Amino acid sequence: MIEHFPFFLALIVVILLLIMLADKIKVAYPVLLVITGLIISFFPGIPKIQIKPELIFIIFLPPLLYDAAFAMSWKELWRWRRIVGSFAFVVVFLTAFSVALVANWCIPGISLALGFLLGGIVSPPDAVSASAILKFVKLPRRMSSIMEGESLLNDASSLIIFRFAMLTVATGQFVWHEAALSFGWMVIGGSVIGLAVGWLFMKAHQLLPTDANIDIVLSFVTPYVMYIAAEEVHSSGVLAVVSGGLLLANRRHIFLSSSSRLRGVNVWQSFVFVLNGVVFLLIGLDLPEIHEGLKQEGIALPLAIGYGLVITAVLIIGRIIASFGAVVTTKIMSHFIQVADPNPGWKAPVLLSWSGMRGVVSLAAALSIPVEVNGVPFPHRNLILFITFVVILTTLVLQGLTLPWLIKKLELPDYGDYLPEEETEAMLKRGMAEHSLHYFHQNYRKHLVTNEILRTKVALWEQKSHEEPEELTEETKRIYLDVLEQQRLWLQNKNNTDDKIDEEIVRKLLHGIDLDEEKLRYS
Repeated sequence: MIEHFPFFLALIVVILLLIMLADKIKVAYPVLLVITGLIISFFPGIPKIQIKPELIFIIFLPPLLYDAAFAMSWKELWRWRRIVGSFAFVVVFLTAFSVALVANWCIPGISLALGFLLGGIVSPPDAVSASAILKFVKLPRRMSSIMEGESLLNDASSLIIFRFAMLTVATGQFVWHEAALSFGWMVIGGSVIGLAVGWLFMKAHQLLPTDANIDIVLSFVTPYVMYIAAEEVHSSGVLAVVSGGLLLANRRHIFLSSSSRLRGVNVWQSFVFVLNGVVFLLIGLDLPEIHEGLKQEGIALPLAIGYGLVITAVLIIGRIIASFGAVVTTKIMSHFIQVADPNPGWKAPVLLSWSGMRGVVSLAAALSIPVEVNGVPFPHRNLILFITFVVILTTLVLQGLTLPWLIKKLELPDYGDYLPEEETEAMLKRGMAEHSLHYFHQNYRKHLVTNEILRTKVALWEQKSHEEPEELTEETKRIYLDVLEQQRLWLQNKNNTDDKIDEEIVRKLLHGIDLDEEKLRYS
Protein backbone atom coordinates (compact mmCIF):
# COMPACT_ATOMS: atom_id res chain seq x y z
CA MET A 1 0.00 0.00 0.00
CA ILE A 2 2.74 2.48 0.98
CA GLU A 3 4.60 1.92 -2.32
CA HIS A 4 1.53 3.21 -4.18
CA PHE A 5 1.30 6.40 -2.11
CA PRO A 6 2.77 8.65 -4.87
CA PHE A 7 0.21 7.19 -7.27
CA PHE A 8 -2.64 8.11 -4.92
CA LEU A 9 -1.27 11.64 -4.56
CA ALA A 10 -1.17 11.91 -8.33
CA LEU A 11 -4.81 10.76 -8.45
CA ILE A 12 -5.80 13.62 -6.12
CA VAL A 13 -4.11 16.09 -8.49
CA VAL A 14 -5.89 14.47 -11.46
CA ILE A 15 -9.23 14.77 -9.63
CA LEU A 16 -8.67 18.49 -9.00
CA LEU A 17 -7.71 19.14 -12.62
CA LEU A 18 -10.71 17.19 -13.92
CA ILE A 19 -13.16 19.01 -11.65
CA MET A 20 -11.74 22.35 -12.80
CA LEU A 21 -12.12 21.19 -16.40
CA ALA A 22 -15.69 20.04 -15.71
CA ASP A 23 -16.56 23.48 -14.33
CA LYS A 24 -14.97 25.10 -17.36
CA ILE A 25 -16.85 23.08 -19.98
CA LYS A 26 -20.06 22.85 -17.89
CA VAL A 27 -20.09 19.06 -17.55
CA ALA A 28 -20.88 17.14 -14.36
CA TYR A 29 -17.57 16.07 -12.86
CA PRO A 30 -18.66 12.45 -12.04
CA VAL A 31 -18.89 11.80 -15.81
CA LEU A 32 -15.33 12.99 -16.47
CA LEU A 33 -13.95 11.19 -13.41
CA VAL A 34 -15.44 7.80 -14.32
CA ILE A 35 -14.31 8.03 -17.95
CA THR A 36 -10.81 9.20 -16.95
CA GLY A 37 -10.51 6.41 -14.38
CA LEU A 38 -11.46 3.94 -17.10
CA ILE A 39 -8.81 5.34 -19.46
CA ILE A 40 -6.10 5.44 -16.76
CA SER A 41 -6.79 1.81 -15.84
CA PHE A 42 -5.50 0.69 -19.26
CA PHE A 43 -2.16 2.49 -18.94
CA PRO A 44 0.76 0.05 -18.56
CA GLY A 45 2.29 -0.05 -15.11
CA ILE A 46 -0.79 1.34 -13.34
CA PRO A 47 -1.30 -0.42 -9.96
CA LYS A 48 -4.37 -2.64 -9.79
CA ILE A 49 -6.99 -0.99 -7.63
CA GLN A 50 -9.00 -3.45 -5.55
CA ILE A 51 -11.92 -1.68 -3.89
CA LYS A 52 -13.03 -3.37 -0.71
CA PRO A 53 -16.77 -2.90 -0.05
CA GLU A 54 -16.24 -1.95 3.58
CA LEU A 55 -14.03 0.89 2.32
CA ILE A 56 -17.03 2.50 0.64
CA PHE A 57 -19.72 1.42 3.09
CA ILE A 58 -17.82 2.40 6.23
CA ILE A 59 -15.41 5.14 5.14
CA PHE A 60 -17.20 6.90 2.29
CA LEU A 61 -20.94 6.37 2.71
CA PRO A 62 -21.62 7.76 6.25
CA PRO A 63 -20.03 11.21 5.75
CA LEU A 64 -21.55 11.60 2.26
CA LEU A 65 -25.03 10.80 3.59
CA TYR A 66 -24.52 12.98 6.67
CA ASP A 67 -23.49 15.95 4.56
CA ALA A 68 -26.51 15.46 2.30
CA ALA A 69 -28.82 15.30 5.34
CA PHE A 70 -27.32 18.53 6.70
CA ALA A 71 -27.98 20.26 3.38
CA MET A 72 -31.59 19.03 3.21
CA SER A 73 -34.44 21.13 4.55
CA TRP A 74 -36.76 19.20 6.87
CA LYS A 75 -39.56 21.60 5.93
CA GLU A 76 -39.09 20.74 2.24
CA LEU A 77 -38.81 17.02 2.94
CA TRP A 78 -42.08 17.07 4.88
CA ARG A 79 -43.83 19.22 2.29
CA TRP A 80 -43.07 16.76 -0.52
CA ARG A 81 -43.13 13.65 1.67
CA ARG A 82 -45.63 11.74 -0.48
CA ILE A 83 -43.77 12.02 -3.77
CA VAL A 84 -40.39 11.58 -2.04
CA GLY A 85 -41.63 8.54 -0.12
CA SER A 86 -43.15 6.95 -3.21
CA PHE A 87 -39.95 7.33 -5.24
CA ALA A 88 -37.64 6.38 -2.39
CA PHE A 89 -39.53 3.22 -1.40
CA VAL A 90 -42.33 2.17 -3.79
CA VAL A 91 -40.51 3.03 -7.03
CA VAL A 92 -37.26 1.45 -5.79
CA PHE A 93 -39.11 -1.81 -5.00
CA LEU A 94 -40.94 -1.83 -8.36
CA THR A 95 -37.66 -1.11 -10.14
CA ALA A 96 -35.93 -3.99 -8.38
CA PHE A 97 -38.89 -6.26 -9.22
CA SER A 98 -38.76 -5.25 -12.92
CA VAL A 99 -35.02 -5.85 -13.11
CA ALA A 100 -35.50 -9.27 -11.45
CA LEU A 101 -38.10 -10.35 -14.01
CA VAL A 102 -36.12 -9.14 -17.04
CA ALA A 103 -32.81 -10.55 -15.78
CA ASN A 104 -34.43 -13.93 -15.04
CA TRP A 105 -35.96 -13.95 -18.52
CA CYS A 106 -33.00 -12.88 -20.67
CA ILE A 107 -29.82 -13.80 -18.75
CA PRO A 108 -29.10 -17.56 -18.51
CA GLY A 109 -28.51 -18.77 -14.96
CA ILE A 110 -29.96 -15.68 -13.24
CA SER A 111 -32.69 -16.82 -10.85
CA LEU A 112 -35.38 -14.50 -9.47
CA ALA A 113 -33.41 -14.19 -6.23
CA LEU A 114 -30.27 -13.16 -8.13
CA GLY A 115 -32.40 -10.84 -10.24
CA PHE A 116 -33.71 -9.15 -7.08
CA LEU A 117 -30.13 -8.90 -5.86
CA LEU A 118 -29.16 -7.11 -9.07
CA GLY A 119 -32.30 -4.97 -8.83
CA GLY A 120 -31.47 -3.90 -5.29
CA ILE A 121 -27.98 -2.92 -6.45
CA VAL A 122 -28.92 -0.77 -9.46
CA SER A 123 -32.28 0.65 -8.34
CA PRO A 124 -31.16 3.78 -6.35
CA PRO A 125 -30.26 6.93 -8.36
CA ASP A 126 -27.10 8.66 -7.16
CA ALA A 127 -27.42 11.94 -5.24
CA VAL A 128 -23.89 13.17 -5.94
CA SER A 129 -24.25 12.89 -9.71
CA ALA A 130 -27.55 14.76 -9.75
CA SER A 131 -26.30 17.60 -7.53
CA ALA A 132 -23.11 17.94 -9.61
CA ILE A 133 -25.20 18.32 -12.76
CA LEU A 134 -27.86 20.62 -11.31
CA LYS A 135 -25.36 23.23 -10.16
CA PHE A 136 -24.94 24.31 -13.80
CA VAL A 137 -28.65 24.99 -14.32
CA LYS A 138 -31.34 26.86 -12.42
CA LEU A 139 -34.04 24.51 -11.17
CA PRO A 140 -37.31 25.30 -9.38
CA ARG A 141 -36.95 24.75 -5.65
CA ARG A 142 -39.63 22.03 -5.52
CA MET A 143 -37.78 19.90 -8.08
CA SER A 144 -34.42 20.12 -6.32
CA SER A 145 -36.12 19.35 -2.98
CA ILE A 146 -37.85 16.25 -4.37
CA MET A 147 -34.66 14.97 -5.97
CA GLU A 148 -32.58 15.64 -2.83
CA GLY A 149 -35.18 14.00 -0.60
CA GLU A 150 -35.44 10.93 -2.82
CA SER A 151 -31.66 10.50 -2.90
CA LEU A 152 -31.50 10.65 0.90
CA LEU A 153 -33.90 7.75 1.39
CA ASN A 154 -33.63 5.51 -1.66
CA ASP A 155 -30.19 4.22 -0.66
CA ALA A 156 -31.70 2.75 2.50
CA SER A 157 -34.60 1.03 0.71
CA SER A 158 -32.37 -0.42 -2.04
CA LEU A 159 -29.86 -1.79 0.47
CA ILE A 160 -32.71 -3.41 2.42
CA ILE A 161 -33.85 -5.19 -0.78
CA PHE A 162 -30.23 -6.16 -1.44
CA ARG A 163 -29.85 -7.65 2.05
CA PHE A 164 -33.04 -9.73 1.75
CA ALA A 165 -32.01 -10.98 -1.70
CA MET A 166 -28.58 -11.98 -0.36
CA LEU A 167 -30.26 -13.94 2.43
CA THR A 168 -32.53 -15.70 -0.07
CA VAL A 169 -29.61 -16.67 -2.32
CA ALA A 170 -27.62 -17.95 0.67
CA THR A 171 -30.45 -19.97 2.29
CA GLY A 172 -32.54 -20.83 -0.76
CA GLN A 173 -35.77 -19.72 0.95
CA PHE A 174 -37.75 -16.56 1.64
CA VAL A 175 -40.14 -16.39 4.62
CA TRP A 176 -42.56 -13.49 4.23
CA HIS A 177 -43.43 -12.86 7.87
CA GLU A 178 -39.77 -12.97 8.92
CA ALA A 179 -38.90 -10.61 6.09
CA ALA A 180 -41.65 -8.18 7.14
CA LEU A 181 -40.46 -8.15 10.75
CA SER A 182 -36.87 -7.70 9.66
CA PHE A 183 -37.86 -4.86 7.30
CA GLY A 184 -39.73 -3.11 10.10
CA TRP A 185 -36.76 -3.42 12.45
CA MET A 186 -34.35 -2.10 9.82
CA VAL A 187 -36.49 0.98 9.14
CA ILE A 188 -37.69 1.78 12.67
CA GLY A 189 -34.54 0.59 14.46
CA GLY A 190 -32.24 2.50 12.10
CA SER A 191 -34.22 5.72 12.46
CA VAL A 192 -34.47 5.45 16.27
CA ILE A 193 -30.77 4.66 16.68
CA GLY A 194 -29.82 7.58 14.45
CA LEU A 195 -32.00 9.96 16.47
CA ALA A 196 -30.67 8.60 19.77
CA VAL A 197 -27.01 8.91 18.75
CA GLY A 198 -27.70 12.36 17.30
CA TRP A 199 -29.30 13.47 20.58
CA LEU A 200 -26.31 12.16 22.58
CA PHE A 201 -23.84 14.05 20.41
CA MET A 202 -25.98 17.18 20.62
CA LYS A 203 -25.85 16.98 24.41
CA ALA A 204 -22.08 16.39 24.26
CA HIS A 205 -21.68 19.60 22.26
CA GLN A 206 -23.85 21.47 24.74
CA LEU A 207 -22.52 20.13 28.06
CA LEU A 208 -18.81 19.64 27.37
CA PRO A 209 -16.39 22.61 27.21
CA THR A 210 -15.80 22.24 23.47
CA ASP A 211 -14.34 24.77 21.06
CA ALA A 212 -14.67 25.03 17.26
CA ASN A 213 -11.89 22.49 16.60
CA ILE A 214 -13.41 19.89 18.92
CA ASP A 215 -16.91 20.52 17.53
CA ILE A 216 -15.67 19.89 13.98
CA VAL A 217 -13.88 16.67 14.97
CA LEU A 218 -17.03 15.48 16.78
CA SER A 219 -19.05 16.21 13.64
CA PHE A 220 -16.76 13.84 11.69
CA VAL A 221 -17.15 11.11 14.31
CA THR A 222 -20.95 11.42 14.50
CA PRO A 223 -22.01 9.78 11.18
CA TYR A 224 -19.63 6.86 11.69
CA VAL A 225 -21.02 6.15 15.18
CA MET A 226 -24.58 6.33 13.84
CA TYR A 227 -23.85 3.98 10.95
CA ILE A 228 -21.83 1.41 12.91
CA ALA A 229 -24.24 1.38 15.89
CA ALA A 230 -27.20 0.63 13.60
CA GLU A 231 -25.38 -2.00 11.54
CA GLU A 232 -24.20 -3.79 14.70
CA VAL A 233 -27.83 -4.53 15.63
CA HIS A 234 -28.78 -5.41 12.00
CA SER A 235 -30.83 -2.29 11.31
CA SER A 236 -30.28 0.27 8.55
CA GLY A 237 -27.09 2.28 8.98
CA VAL A 238 -28.13 4.50 6.08
CA LEU A 239 -31.42 5.47 7.74
CA ALA A 240 -29.58 6.02 11.04
CA VAL A 241 -27.23 8.54 9.42
CA VAL A 242 -30.06 10.25 7.53
CA SER A 243 -32.41 10.57 10.53
CA GLY A 244 -29.64 11.62 12.92
CA GLY A 245 -28.24 14.07 10.38
CA LEU A 246 -31.66 15.68 9.84
CA LEU A 247 -32.10 16.06 13.62
CA LEU A 248 -28.71 17.74 14.11
CA ALA A 249 -29.12 19.88 10.99
CA ASN A 250 -32.32 21.39 12.33
CA ARG A 251 -30.79 21.94 15.79
CA ARG A 252 -27.39 23.24 14.69
CA HIS A 253 -28.10 26.76 15.95
CA ILE A 254 -28.86 25.40 19.40
CA PHE A 255 -25.77 23.32 20.17
CA LEU A 256 -23.08 24.78 17.88
CA SER A 257 -21.45 28.17 18.26
CA SER A 258 -21.21 30.56 15.32
CA SER A 259 -17.46 29.78 15.06
CA SER A 260 -18.15 26.04 14.86
CA ARG A 261 -20.84 26.51 12.22
CA LEU A 262 -18.77 28.81 10.02
CA ARG A 263 -15.56 26.80 10.19
CA GLY A 264 -17.38 23.47 10.03
CA VAL A 265 -19.08 24.37 6.73
CA ASN A 266 -15.74 25.09 5.07
CA VAL A 267 -14.05 21.94 6.41
CA TRP A 268 -16.96 19.67 5.44
CA GLN A 269 -17.20 21.14 1.93
CA SER A 270 -13.53 20.36 1.29
CA PHE A 271 -13.79 16.88 2.84
CA VAL A 272 -16.86 15.83 0.86
CA PHE A 273 -15.38 17.36 -2.30
CA VAL A 274 -12.36 15.04 -2.07
CA LEU A 275 -14.44 11.97 -1.10
CA ASN A 276 -16.76 12.34 -4.08
CA GLY A 277 -13.86 12.80 -6.46
CA VAL A 278 -11.99 9.74 -5.20
CA VAL A 279 -15.06 7.47 -5.34
CA PHE A 280 -15.98 8.28 -8.93
CA LEU A 281 -12.40 7.95 -10.15
CA LEU A 282 -12.15 4.56 -8.39
CA ILE A 283 -15.26 3.37 -10.24
CA GLY A 284 -13.40 3.73 -13.55
CA LEU A 285 -10.15 2.32 -12.19
CA ASP A 286 -11.90 -0.84 -10.99
CA LEU A 287 -12.99 -1.99 -14.47
CA PRO A 288 -9.93 -4.19 -15.26
CA GLU A 289 -10.56 -6.30 -12.15
CA ILE A 290 -14.25 -6.61 -13.04
CA HIS A 291 -13.37 -7.57 -16.64
CA GLU A 292 -10.88 -10.17 -15.41
CA GLY A 293 -13.58 -11.80 -13.29
CA LEU A 294 -15.92 -11.79 -16.27
CA LYS A 295 -13.40 -13.77 -18.35
CA GLN A 296 -13.07 -16.27 -15.51
CA GLU A 297 -16.82 -16.82 -15.72
CA GLY A 298 -16.51 -17.54 -19.44
CA ILE A 299 -18.87 -14.80 -20.62
CA ALA A 300 -17.98 -12.88 -23.80
CA LEU A 301 -17.51 -9.13 -23.34
CA PRO A 302 -20.01 -8.06 -26.07
CA LEU A 303 -22.68 -10.33 -24.55
CA ALA A 304 -22.07 -8.92 -21.04
CA ILE A 305 -22.27 -5.36 -22.39
CA GLY A 306 -25.57 -6.27 -24.04
CA TYR A 307 -26.94 -7.55 -20.74
CA GLY A 308 -25.86 -4.31 -19.06
CA LEU A 309 -27.56 -2.17 -21.71
CA VAL A 310 -30.78 -4.18 -21.40
CA ILE A 311 -30.86 -3.63 -17.63
CA THR A 312 -30.08 0.06 -18.19
CA ALA A 313 -33.04 0.31 -20.57
CA VAL A 314 -35.30 -1.33 -17.98
CA LEU A 315 -34.20 1.23 -15.38
CA ILE A 316 -34.76 4.21 -17.67
CA ILE A 317 -38.13 3.03 -19.00
CA GLY A 318 -39.28 2.00 -15.51
CA ARG A 319 -38.46 5.44 -14.10
CA ILE A 320 -40.32 7.16 -16.95
CA ILE A 321 -43.42 5.04 -16.24
CA ALA A 322 -43.11 5.68 -12.49
CA SER A 323 -42.77 9.45 -12.97
CA PHE A 324 -45.92 9.76 -15.06
CA GLY A 325 -47.68 7.21 -12.87
CA ALA A 326 -47.00 9.55 -9.93
CA VAL A 327 -48.84 12.33 -11.79
CA VAL A 328 -51.89 10.12 -12.30
CA THR A 329 -51.81 8.96 -8.67
CA THR A 330 -51.52 12.56 -7.45
CA LYS A 331 -54.57 13.63 -9.46
CA ILE A 332 -56.61 10.73 -8.12
CA MET A 333 -55.49 11.27 -4.50
CA SER A 334 -56.25 15.00 -4.70
CA HIS A 335 -59.98 14.10 -4.66
CA PHE A 336 -59.61 12.44 -1.26
CA ILE A 337 -56.75 14.17 0.57
CA GLN A 338 -54.96 17.49 0.37
CA VAL A 339 -51.81 17.31 -1.77
CA ALA A 340 -49.09 19.92 -2.25
CA ASP A 341 -49.87 20.30 -5.98
CA PRO A 342 -52.88 18.48 -7.48
CA ASN A 343 -51.81 19.34 -11.04
CA PRO A 344 -48.02 18.95 -11.46
CA GLY A 345 -48.17 19.02 -15.28
CA TRP A 346 -45.95 17.01 -17.65
CA LYS A 347 -42.61 18.83 -17.44
CA ALA A 348 -41.79 17.83 -13.86
CA PRO A 349 -42.21 14.06 -14.49
CA VAL A 350 -40.07 14.34 -17.64
CA LEU A 351 -37.26 15.82 -15.58
CA LEU A 352 -37.64 13.28 -12.77
CA SER A 353 -37.68 10.39 -15.23
CA TRP A 354 -34.36 11.48 -16.76
CA SER A 355 -32.51 12.14 -13.49
CA GLY A 356 -31.77 8.52 -12.63
CA MET A 357 -27.96 8.39 -12.80
CA ARG A 358 -26.44 5.56 -10.75
CA GLY A 359 -23.20 5.76 -8.77
CA VAL A 360 -21.52 5.18 -5.42
CA VAL A 361 -24.08 3.07 -3.55
CA SER A 362 -24.65 0.73 -6.51
CA LEU A 363 -20.92 0.08 -6.83
CA ALA A 364 -20.50 -0.49 -3.08
CA ALA A 365 -23.42 -2.94 -2.96
CA ALA A 366 -22.14 -4.91 -5.95
CA LEU A 367 -18.64 -5.15 -4.50
CA SER A 368 -20.01 -6.39 -1.17
CA ILE A 369 -21.27 -9.61 -2.76
CA PRO A 370 -19.15 -12.38 -1.19
CA VAL A 371 -16.82 -14.41 -3.37
CA GLU A 372 -18.20 -17.62 -1.83
CA VAL A 373 -21.43 -18.60 -0.11
CA ASN A 374 -21.79 -21.89 1.80
CA GLY A 375 -18.36 -22.94 0.55
CA VAL A 376 -19.12 -22.58 -3.17
CA PRO A 377 -18.46 -19.62 -5.52
CA PHE A 378 -21.26 -17.04 -5.46
CA PRO A 379 -23.31 -17.55 -8.65
CA HIS A 380 -22.60 -15.01 -11.41
CA ARG A 381 -20.89 -12.55 -9.05
CA ASN A 382 -18.58 -11.20 -11.77
CA LEU A 383 -21.42 -10.79 -14.27
CA ILE A 384 -23.49 -8.84 -11.72
CA LEU A 385 -20.45 -6.64 -11.03
CA PHE A 386 -19.95 -5.97 -14.74
CA ILE A 387 -23.63 -5.21 -15.38
CA THR A 388 -23.54 -2.76 -12.47
CA PHE A 389 -20.52 -1.01 -13.99
CA VAL A 390 -22.24 -0.76 -17.40
CA VAL A 391 -25.36 0.70 -15.75
CA ILE A 392 -23.32 3.31 -13.83
CA LEU A 393 -21.25 4.31 -16.87
CA THR A 394 -24.19 4.42 -19.30
CA THR A 395 -26.53 6.41 -17.06
CA LEU A 396 -23.77 8.85 -16.08
CA VAL A 397 -22.73 9.51 -19.67
CA LEU A 398 -26.14 9.33 -21.39
CA GLN A 399 -28.32 11.05 -18.80
CA GLY A 400 -25.57 13.08 -17.13
CA LEU A 401 -24.52 14.81 -20.34
CA THR A 402 -28.06 15.42 -21.64
CA LEU A 403 -29.86 16.42 -18.41
CA PRO A 404 -28.72 20.09 -18.43
CA TRP A 405 -29.84 20.41 -22.07
CA LEU A 406 -33.20 18.83 -21.19
CA ILE A 407 -33.75 21.21 -18.28
CA LYS A 408 -33.12 24.23 -20.52
CA LYS A 409 -35.45 22.89 -23.20
CA LEU A 410 -38.24 22.16 -20.71
CA GLU A 411 -38.24 25.77 -19.40
CA LEU A 412 -39.81 24.67 -16.13
CA PRO A 413 -42.23 27.17 -14.58
CA ASP A 414 -41.56 28.81 -11.23
CA TYR A 415 -44.68 27.07 -9.79
CA GLY A 416 -45.20 29.92 -7.31
CA ASP A 417 -44.28 27.80 -4.28
CA TYR A 418 -42.29 30.66 -2.78
CA LEU A 419 -42.11 34.40 -2.83
CA PRO A 420 -39.46 35.86 -5.19
CA GLU A 421 -35.95 35.68 -3.73
CA GLU A 422 -35.27 39.42 -3.59
CA GLU A 423 -38.69 40.12 -2.10
CA THR A 424 -38.23 37.36 0.48
CA GLU A 425 -34.78 38.55 1.53
CA ALA A 426 -35.91 42.18 1.82
CA MET A 427 -38.98 41.16 3.85
CA LEU A 428 -36.93 38.99 6.22
CA LYS A 429 -34.30 41.69 6.75
CA ARG A 430 -37.03 44.23 7.45
CA GLY A 431 -38.71 41.82 9.83
CA MET A 432 -35.43 41.13 11.66
CA ALA A 433 -34.80 44.85 12.07
CA GLU A 434 -38.31 45.49 13.41
CA HIS A 435 -38.09 42.53 15.80
CA SER A 436 -34.63 43.66 16.99
CA LEU A 437 -35.86 47.19 17.67
CA HIS A 438 -38.91 45.94 19.53
CA TYR A 439 -36.82 43.53 21.63
CA PHE A 440 -34.17 46.19 22.31
CA HIS A 441 -36.65 48.81 23.45
CA GLN A 442 -38.35 46.28 25.72
CA ASN A 443 -35.16 45.08 27.42
CA TYR A 444 -32.36 47.62 26.97
CA ARG A 445 -34.03 51.00 26.48
CA LYS A 446 -32.22 52.60 29.43
CA HIS A 447 -28.82 51.84 27.85
CA LEU A 448 -29.57 54.23 24.99
CA VAL A 449 -29.13 57.17 27.36
CA THR A 450 -25.54 56.32 28.31
CA ASN A 451 -24.19 54.15 25.48
CA GLU A 452 -23.43 55.94 22.25
CA ILE A 453 -22.36 52.77 20.42
CA LEU A 454 -25.71 51.11 21.07
CA ARG A 455 -27.44 54.25 19.84
CA THR A 456 -25.45 53.88 16.62
CA LYS A 457 -26.53 50.26 16.31
CA VAL A 458 -30.17 51.14 16.85
CA ALA A 459 -29.88 53.93 14.33
CA LEU A 460 -28.43 51.44 11.87
CA TRP A 461 -31.42 49.17 12.33
CA GLU A 462 -33.68 52.15 11.79
CA GLN A 463 -31.75 52.92 8.59
CA LYS A 464 -30.83 56.37 9.89
CA SER A 465 -27.11 55.67 9.97
CA HIS A 466 -24.64 53.34 8.25
CA GLU A 467 -21.62 54.01 10.41
CA GLU A 468 -20.10 51.07 12.24
CA PRO A 469 -18.48 51.70 15.64
CA GLU A 470 -14.80 50.87 15.94
CA GLU A 471 -14.60 49.75 19.58
CA LEU A 472 -17.15 47.91 21.67
CA THR A 473 -17.32 47.51 25.42
CA GLU A 474 -18.06 44.11 26.95
CA GLU A 475 -21.54 45.27 27.97
CA THR A 476 -22.26 46.47 24.43
CA LYS A 477 -21.11 43.15 23.03
CA ARG A 478 -23.31 41.24 25.47
CA ILE A 479 -26.39 43.25 24.56
CA TYR A 480 -25.76 43.11 20.82
CA LEU A 481 -25.10 39.35 20.92
CA ASP A 482 -28.40 38.89 22.72
CA VAL A 483 -30.18 40.86 20.01
CA LEU A 484 -28.46 38.80 17.29
CA GLU A 485 -29.71 35.65 19.00
CA GLN A 486 -33.22 37.10 18.90
CA GLN A 487 -32.81 37.72 15.17
CA ARG A 488 -31.76 34.11 14.74
CA LEU A 489 -34.77 32.82 16.69
CA TRP A 490 -37.12 35.09 14.76
CA LEU A 491 -35.80 33.83 11.43
CA GLN A 492 -36.13 30.18 12.46
CA ASN A 493 -39.68 30.76 13.69
CA LYS A 494 -40.59 32.57 10.47
CA ASN A 495 -39.20 29.69 8.43
CA ASN A 496 -41.19 27.13 10.45
CA THR A 497 -44.49 29.02 10.24
CA ASP A 498 -44.50 30.42 6.68
CA ASP A 499 -44.58 27.87 3.85
CA LYS A 500 -43.93 30.60 1.30
CA ILE A 501 -40.44 31.21 2.69
CA ASP A 502 -37.62 29.39 0.88
CA GLU A 503 -35.34 27.90 3.54
CA GLU A 504 -32.28 28.50 1.37
CA ILE A 505 -32.73 32.24 1.88
CA VAL A 506 -33.24 31.76 5.62
CA ARG A 507 -29.99 29.79 5.83
CA LYS A 508 -28.21 32.54 3.91
CA LEU A 509 -29.39 35.15 6.41
CA LEU A 510 -28.53 32.91 9.36
CA HIS A 511 -25.04 32.58 7.92
CA GLY A 512 -24.86 36.38 7.81
CA ILE A 513 -25.84 36.57 11.49
CA ASP A 514 -23.07 34.08 12.32
CA LEU A 515 -20.59 36.30 10.48
CA ASP A 516 -21.82 39.37 12.40
CA GLU A 517 -21.43 37.47 15.65
CA GLU A 518 -17.88 36.41 14.79
CA LYS A 519 -16.89 39.96 13.86
CA LEU A 520 -18.37 41.18 17.12
CA ARG A 521 -16.56 38.59 19.25
CA TYR A 522 -13.16 39.48 17.78
CA SER A 523 -13.63 43.25 17.55
